[in-house]
Amino acid sequence: MDRNPANFAPLSPVTFLARAAEVYPGKVAIRHGAQSITYRQFDERVRRFASALVKRGIVHGDTVATVAPNVPAQLEAHYAVPGLGAVLNAINYRLDARTIAFILDHGEAKILLVDGEFAPVVAEALKLCKAKPLVVDVDDGVGPCIGSMTYADLLEEGDAAFELPGPRDEWDSMCLLYTSGTTGDPKGVVYHHRGGYLNSLGNALMFGLSAESVYLWTLPMFHCSGWSYTWAVTAVGGTHICLRRVDPALIFPAIRDHGVTHLCGAPIVLNMLVHAPDAVKLRFDHAIEVATGGAAPPSAVIEGMERMGFRVTHLYGLTESYGPATLCAWQDEWNDLPLEQRARLMARQGVRYPTLSGMQVADPETHEPVPRDGATLGEVMLRGHTIMKGYFKNPRATEEAFREGWYHSGDLAVWHPDNYIEVKDRSKDIIISGGENISSLELEECLYRHPKVMEAAVVARPDDKWGETPCAFVTLKPGASATVEEIVAWCREHVAGFKIPKTVVFGALPKTSTGKIQKFILREQARTL
Repeated sequence: MDRNPANFAPLSPVTFLARAAEVYPGKVAIRHGAQSITYRQFDERVRRFASALVKRGIVHGDTVATVAPNVPAQLEAHYAVPGLGAVLNAINYRLDARTIAFILDHGEAKILLVDGEFAPVVAEALKLCKAKPLVVDVDDGVGPCIGSMTYADLLEEGDAAFELPGPRDEWDSMCLLYTSGTTGDPKGVVYHHRGGYLNSLGNALMFGLSAESVYLWTLPMFHCSGWSYTWAVTAVGGTHICLRRVDPALIFPAIRDHGVTHLCGAPIVLNMLVHAPDAVKLRFDHAIEVATGGAAPPSAVIEGMERMGFRVTHLYGLTESYGPATLCAWQDEWNDLPLEQRARLMARQGVRYPTLSGMQVADPETHEPVPRDGATLGEVMLRGHTIMKGYFKNPRATEEAFREGWYHSGDLAVWHPDNYIEVKDRSKDIIISGGENISSLELEECLYRHPKVMEAAVVARPDDKWGETPCAFVTLKPGASATVEEIVAWCREHVAGFKIPKTVVFGALPKTSTGKIQKFILREQARTL
């Protein structure tokens, strides 16, 4: 028996849109400010977009790049570009001009969509590019136009009845996403259609998405293709609420006005909501599900969100795993636990998605799984259909990442007796002081529980005697004041003596556009203290 068109079709998340347009043609699919786009219109706009790209010379395997916030054009690009069998390169809009230029050249972008808000830095990047892509302005009334045409003009060129050819094979590349590149040039992670399809369904299943879901875009779509929620929300026929900027003053009213049921964000976004001014905060008469990941959320932040009526789901994953790969699955017996104890359990990274084939915490050299004792450190390793194809034009890095048939995450974790994993640190962030391993995350968890601390990050500081000692960078809550002695005394009460920070620095913490604290900057600062 052989494959044939009756019993086999390549899996692709692009197909979710055509079905949603058939089932919910008049339903609002996208809201952006005063603009409402139904699923029929969403589908037609994507077809026009794809048709216009073909007229502009885009063929299978070509790269189309975007530098845009969470606006309709960015979402539509996640369907039109891979729908042609081309590759979407959604670029982090917070990057500097040199890095954007590197990505455009390395990714070989033929067309670039640019939102006016980021036109100045992109204009500088284009001056540095070896090959100049066709620039299309996403004219949202914000910032200057630097392209040869607008996105609206591009759509006018297209055919609303155009048939998307889709991928030739589900292993075809569909997205190119660059990692942060904290040491050297960023690496380009390549997604395939099968992985996008499966992880989208995994998200919908694990996060409880349905046709009644209203999803607020507080997570950048350029980040792991929005953790695959760009496709997951459409798969169930939910509504996308676009949000140009992550700001509590915008988020709380959006939840109220649109009846938002789901949103995602890094722990820093949750912390921002917890510490928003009282004048901004609102109470809601419906449940709001929040998924967080990217770093271990301090249990104090989870507690704060729960007190405001948000239900937090902790996810774990990487760009290389299409975003979420594990979740802290809820257990009924946790319902009766005190909030603080419940939050500590919820802060763990949990168990694997049903769409992930395998996960283990193992010795990075022998690949032997560590005991499930909640104490022995090992590296988190993943495998399955929802792992990247590899790093673009970087076979050496790809081979290193896939040693012994596992994707090596670089995250150090313990495996608990209940099969839940708990990440303790990035391998590069572990602090080795006098031969003892110190988890920066454990110290950060302690600091976040200080009543005056809003944010904290701990890195290694070189020390002549101990090799390394913990250095804590702390941001206090608005209006609060504290001394170094007070912070050290707090840590002395809650952690072992050898783990206590020897240095404490007060001030704002440097962050990426996705809310991750840039520890490489802090490490450099610690070396000079």
